[in-house]
Amino acid sequence: MAFFRSRWVQRPGHVAEAGDDRLPAGFRAAGVAAGIKPSGGLDVGLLVNGAPDGVSAARFTASGVLAAPVLVTKERARLDALRAVVVNSGNANAATGRPGLDEAARMQGAAAMAAGVATEHVAVASTGVIGVQLDGQKVVKGLLAANGRLSPDGAGEFSAAIQTTDAFEKRATLDVELPSGRVRLTAQCKGAGMISPRFATMLCFVQTDAALSAETADLLLGVCVKRSFDRVSVDGQLSTNDTVVLMASGRSGVTVAPESEDELRFGEALDVLLRQLALLIVADGEGSERVGRVVVRGGHQPGVDAVARAVANSPLVKTALHGGDPNWGRIAQAVGAALPGTAPLALDIAIEGVQVCSGGMALPVDQAALDAAVAGPEVEYEVGLPGEGADAELFFSDFGHGYITINADYTT
Repeated sequence: MAFFRSRWVQRPGHVAEAGDDRLPAGFRAAGVAAGIKPSGGLDVGLLVNGAPDGVSAARFTASGVLAAPVLVTKERARLDALRAVVVNSGNANAATGRPGLDEAARMQGAAAMAAGVATEHVAVASTGVIGVQLDGQKVVKGLLAANGRLSPDGAGEFSAAIQTTDAFEKRATLDVELPSGRVRLTAQCKGAGMISPRFATMLCFVQTDAALSAETADLLLGVCVKRSFDRVSVDGQLSTNDTVVLMASGRSGVTVAPESEDELRFGEALDVLLRQLALLIVADGEGSERVGRVVVRGGHQPGVDAVARAVANSPLVKTALHGGDPNWGRIAQAVGAALPGTAPLALDIAIEGVQVCSGGMALPVDQAALDAAVAGPEVEYEVGLPGEGADAELFFSDFGHGYITINADYTT
């Protein structure tokens, strides 16, 4: 299946899906089964940048309860010079106190030895159940096995090793034509539940053989994360473990200079990559069958952001989306809850381009056409507020019986 599959992400002409799955020059990866997941599947991944002068950038969850791997990475690693990432799935190593920190540090040290780099150049990530102590010895043994499997073709194994409740893998291999030459851009991502528009519950690792400065890498990653993973919601729940890491090897020989046409085009490629990955997370929302997009315009920025989040996180809106029910009254309710006041709000609402409410008053509509419009896999909602000059966008998944089933049995 093609990677770019959403109508809301338009692939630029200079970005193409590659004909192979090889990582960018300089990178190797592997995934192994270390016995952390009860299923026995792949659960430890190792990703290595072999370029000694490579650069990186990273972003982390905004949660006040930070998992041990996030703390260890932020405090013990050089975020502008990461050369390896070690990941385990099946255990989040969150809310585990000092023992959890010790195990995360052990993972970092073992990965440094396996990758042949200094400890400060290793990022640590974990995903899975919160509040259960991680058996770091299993991770160490897994890393010994992963070291012997490192390969430029190892992205598939690595991607499988970072998944938890994901129904499908989320990765891409892109070739990007820049004015100065061709570079490769790849990514592996996971996430399906505990996803909030403040940051997705997810891990994402991005690699390129372009030569970037640390400042450029940080700038581009920050901008693109705000337009992608910061704009999605499955259930409005903020994770303890969210991590995004971008690493550049420079092995292509193509330098992306600041404020250049190369930077602009590379940034466009990174943007569509992360936005499509974010949409895949929403589409894979636990039990999800449909994806919604809400666009809010007018008013002021805090207001439109609050309205977009209220609509995207509303159980009433999400269940209506799941059932293909164009019940726009639920949207109006969510908007009113986000913007309480004493006077009626002159509100506009459209669903798939069909205007259903204008100035706070219902409009006559072709109900059959409206029912058909919300029956597809993607449904767009537009909200207009009084005033102009601000806008906000959020992607969200529906709520169905599958979400309850998955999360009611998550630890049992």
